Order: sequence, then C-alpha cells, then structure tokens
Amino acid sequence: MTVAAPLASVLFVCVHNAGRSQMAAGFLTHLAGDRVEVRSAGSAPGEEVNPAAVAAMAEVGVDISDQRPKILTTEAVRSSDYVITMGCGDACPYFPGKKYLDWTLEDPAGQGVEAVRPIRDAIKARVEGLVAEIDAEAAAGRDS
Repeated sequence: MTVAAPLASVLFVCVHNAGRSQMAAGFLTHLAGDRVEVRSAGSAPGEEVNPAAVAAMAEVGVDISDQRPKILTTEAVRSSDYVITMGCGDACPYFPGKKYLDWTLEDPAGQGVEAVRPIRDAIKARVEGLVAEIDAEAAAGRDS
C-alpha cells in the first residue's frame, strides 16, 4: 500500500505565529488531515501560542495546545504551494509559481476568548473555502 502525496502544501504566516496562523493551521489539519501538508510561521515569533486562541480552538474540538511559534524561513515559503499571510507585512519572501493569499483578520493578541471567537470563526470559514479549492484543483488535475 502506497501513501498518496499531499494534494498541496500550505504555509500560514502572521507576525507572532501565536494566534491567527496557529488557528488556521489547526483547522486545516483538522479538516484536511494528511491530504494537505500544513505549516505555520511568524516573521517575529512570540514566546507561546496565545492562550485565548488555544481555548477558543478547544471549544470547537481542535487542540493546538502542543504548538509553538516558529520563525518564517525562506525554505518554508519555497516548499509551499500556498502562502497565506495574515498581517505579516513585507516580511514574506516572494517566489514565482506560489499562490499567495492575504487574509485580513483582526489580531487576537492580548484579547480574551470572547474576542477571539469571531476571529476563529472567520478563519474556519476561510480554511473551509481553501480545502474546497485544493480539492477542486486536485480533481481537475485528475480529470485532465
């Protein structure tokens, strides 16, 4: 039995890699499983993942408590099919052939779980759309 290669590789980037990008990575891993390779990073990583983000994700059954902020590397961008930025400014390197998306989302830093919930829900909706797009592109590739 051979294991199929992931349909796509996705990198989520925000400044601290402690809130938005971690929630997005958690949702994508939860929704797509091993069909998609998931990474997240920050241009200036924080010390820990935002506890309010961890709590908000736990409310919807997604555990990101074991995640740690990671530094954005050129290699992470180079090896990703999709690079999704969430307010990382000009810190993201650009490589031709990658699909870049910029998701404008409020920064949950310093906010309580009540304020993080709507950000979480917006991220989930965007990740669901991304999964549908990746699946559709994979299906179109199989049909051609």
